[in-house]
This record gives sequence, C-alpha cells and structure tokens, in this order.
Amino acid sequence: MKISTKLRSILAAGSLISASVSSAGPMEDAKIVEGLDTQFQQAVKDNDAATIGMILADDMILVTGKGHVFNKARQIADALKKDTIYERQEEIPGSQKVRVWGDTAVVTALLWIKGKSDTGSLDVKLWFSDVYLRGPSGWHYTFGQASLALPPDPK
Repeated sequence: MKISTKLRSILAAGSLISASVSSAGPMEDAKIVEGLDTQFQQAVKDNDAATIGMILADDMILVTGKGHVFNKARQIADALKKDTIYERQEEIPGSQKVRVWGDTAVVTALLWIKGKSDTGSLDVKLWFSDVYLRGPSGWHYTFGQASLALPPDPK
C-alpha cells in the first residue's frame, strides 16, 4: 500500500509531537523541536493545512517584521486557499539553533522564502525565532517573530 506524501508528513508530525510528551534530556528535546520546526516549514511550503494544524498551538501567534499578526486559524486558512505557491520555504542549512529550557524551546534560523501569490512574487531571506512549549500532548509551536526581509545578497 502506498502512503501519500501528505499522510506521511502528518504521521511523522504526530510521532514527533507524541514522542515529546515525556521529558527527555535537553539534547533529545532539542532534536525533537528541531525536527518539528523543519517539518513546519515544509508543511507551509506544501500548503499542508493538516500538519500545520497539528504543530501549532491553538493560541499560537506569529508577528512579522512589518507588524502583521497571524494566528493558527489564519495560517490553516492560507494553506487551504493556497494563496501562495512556494518554491522555497526552508531554513538555510547550518543557521538553525535550538535552545531548550525545561518545557520551553526557542528555534532561531535564517529562512528563505520564494514563491508566487496573487499580490506578486517574493524571494526573501529573514531571521525568525519560534517558541515551542511542551504540554500534556507534547511540543507545540506557540509564538513566532520574524524580522523584516534582509537586503538582497550582493552579487
């Protein structure tokens, strides 16, 4: 039986979230959160609303460098509408750093976003920090803050 990529992504996210319920050591927790955040970026790229919904906390918010605020419902709705078709939505290799303090983890990374929407195309790099909290059902992305787009790389 073939498992679709989307189903495989949902199963993997569920495994990471449920594996994170009990407190492992800080290094193991960091690996779990690292995987969840990478999986979240892939879910955004794929407009995978189900995986986005599993990873985000119900009261999650994201604040952009321009001051826009997005919540879980908005992120799921955007994925379902597929307003943006992403070519890239990924952390620049080697830029991700995960710090864990008990039931709180912060992921910081340089993100490359490239795609097209009804408002035009975008090709930007920006820094973000995502906060994950561990609750009874595991780790969930609770708060994010993104920088303004960085100036283009000099050529």
